[in-house]
Amino acid sequence: MKKATKASMLSACIFPGTGHIYLKKYIPGIILASVSFSGIYYLTSTLIGNALQILEKIQNGEVQPEFETIRQLLSGQLAGGESQTLNIYIILITICWIIGVIDSYRIGREQDK
Repeated sequence: MKKATKASMLSACIFPGTGHIYLKKYIPGIILASVSFSGIYYLTSTLIGNALQILEKIQNGEVQPEFETIRQLLSGQLAGGESQTLNIYIILITICWIIGVIDSYRIGREQDK
């Protein structure tokens, strides 16, 4: 398998930046990986925090454990500025992933020559 294909598959399937690290382009790889990891960390911590707040309301008996009620609480918590911030992080992660795949393929093609 050519370096370009392997590097782009690593970036697409494993994590952004892994293709760059495979191609020994450590700085761009670490930048892509750290930006993506930061975004994923923020998304995960925010969503887990929201889920724990809803769980606490269910355990205290304030809310019935029904699907529709939980869905309404989730959509209510994700309204406003927090929702916009989450959307920005999702877009940032997606852009890093796409850049990682395309750039690692480009660098791999140069190294294959």
